[in-house]
Parts: sequence; C-alpha cells; structure tokens
Amino acid sequence: MDDFKAIVIDRDDQKKQSVAVKHLTEADLMEGDVTVKVSHSTVNYKDGLAITGKSPVVRRWPMVPGIDMAGEVIASDNAEFKVGDAVILNGWGVGETHMGAFSEVARVKSDWLIHKPEGLTPAQCMGIGTAGYTAMLCVMALEKAGVTPDKGPVLVTGAAGGVGSVAISLLSKLGFHVIASTGRMSEGDYLKGLGAAELIDRNELSEAGRPLGKERWAGAVDSVGSQTLANVLAQTQYGGAVSACGLAQGFDLPSTVMPFILRGVSLLGIDSVMAAKEKRVEAWQRLASDLDTAKLDSLTKTIGFDDIIKSAEDIIAGNIRGRVIIDING
Repeated sequence: MDDFKAIVIDRDDQKKQSVAVKHLTEADLMEGDVTVKVSHSTVNYKDGLAITGKSPVVRRWPMVPGIDMAGEVIASDNAEFKVGDAVILNGWGVGETHMGAFSEVARVKSDWLIHKPEGLTPAQCMGIGTAGYTAMLCVMALEKAGVTPDKGPVLVTGAAGGVGSVAISLLSKLGFHVIASTGRMSEGDYLKGLGAAELIDRNELSEAGRPLGKERWAGAVDSVGSQTLANVLAQTQYGGAVSACGLAQGFDLPSTVMPFILRGVSLLGIDSVMAAKEKRVEAWQRLASDLDTAKLDSLTKTIGFDDIIKSAEDIIAGNIRGRVIIDING
C-alpha cells in the first residue's frame, strides 16, 4: 500500500487544533514491530475528546486518534504475531501518544496486541471495544470482591453509554438483578432489552446526598464519577463493592469515609489503558463466552470512515447510545 487514509489531528503555533482526513505513507508511522491493516475501529468517549479538543487527550502532534483497532497483521518482527493473524488492540496510549486506529494502516508494539478471541468477528470486537472490555474488567473485579447474584441487586450508572450498555448485558446474563441509572429515561425499552430489571433517573444520584443512605445495591459499575459515585457508595449495602472506571460527571469524589469504615464497602479502581496482557486476554475470553452477541448487535450501529468525525462530536454531545462500529474500509 503506497499511501492510505487517516484522520490526523494537528495544531498550529497558537495551539489551535485542526482535524482533517489526510493521506499518509508508512514513513509517517511511528515505531513498532508489527504493522496492521486496520479493518474496524470504534468511537469511544476518549476519541470524542481527542477529536473535539474538549480535553487534552492528545499529547503529541500530529496524531492519528482512535484507541481501539481490529485488523490483520501485514508485517511483523515478532514471532508471536505472523502475517495474516487477526489481532485487536485497546489502549496503551494509542491515539494519544502513539498514532492510532483511525487509519487504514497502523504500526504498533507487539506487547500491545492480543490475538482476536475465537467466536467473535473483528466487527463484534469493535462493537465491544474499550468500553465493553472495561465493563468486563469491572464485572471481574466485582466477582473477585465477592459480589454474586444472591447478594442483591447491582447498579449500573451511565447505563445508555458504551460501558453501561455492555455491563448491563453481561451482568444480566450472569444472573444479576440490574438497576440501570440513566439521564435518558426514554431509552427504557432499549435498556430493558439489554437486561435491566429496573430504571432510575440519574438525578436521584447526581445531586449532593447524605454520607450514608439506605442500602440499595450489593455492587455497582460506575462510569460517571463525582457526586454520582459518592451517592452510589453511600447506598451500597454492607460488604458490597463498586467498580469505578469513568468520570463523565467529573473527576472529583465528594464523599466521606463512612461507607468504607461503617459498612465495609470496597471501591475498586478499574484501569483499562495499561492493564496487564494476561488480564486483557482473560477479559476478552470472558467477553467471547459471557456476552450475548444478539444483545451486542442490538446495542451497536456501523458507520463508515467518513462519518468518524461527526460521530466523535455526537458522543461528546451525549447523542450516541450503545456502541459505534467503524468499518474503516466502508
């Protein structure tokens, strides 16, 4: 391939950001021992922040955004990955400090790649993406902390978003009674179709509350942070646990130690970007076995390369539910 399309973020001497579709060559790519022909990617909230410049996600210019990719190895200097292998990548600073997935070709480090799990197509892997992979890490952490279906309901905040949608599907299939918190109550049918048993308005959790409230759930997956997370903790039952993986409301945590020292609640921090390879492989194997692919199909839509920038703007505006698959060649 002499040249290929990529979305490139750049900025001028006054630090004004620009985004454009450009044609690159392999000489423009960064260091790495595996080159991948990208077939699919997805639009995550972080990708939206990068493309819109709403948050300083990008730390090198010029930059190709896109933190998730699926594709086929076309060149490799590492014995673990051979030409023709189907691979996926999530995180590792790709799309932030290393040129990412919104490109027909990417060169990356082999340590960042894993082989595509059996039972999932490249498109389905990107329907899951970092959001779904993070949701699986959250579920695994709750399980390790002893949260089981017999202990009581589990709450999912930001329910109509990517993490929330996949978390609901996973938890319901595992037998949990799932309470979905959303600011889009009109999405009730969608959320119940994924497996939510109850819906609550996010306003119940987004305003200042008491240090301890009524015990309502055994565990939670929170992608919102800030006051919402504080209220989730305050209403988690004795010995329960909360997986925290996002900051849609904010990065502060206006809470107290009361849930921790009076109810033994555990706050479980989830990092998907730099998670160890063994944990990634385990999470993706679980996704291949535990995620209902029919539900996955119901929470995804597919766009082509030319729609990436608009979708990045839409996800920041809160106008996207579920997951967006990008057909890079579409």
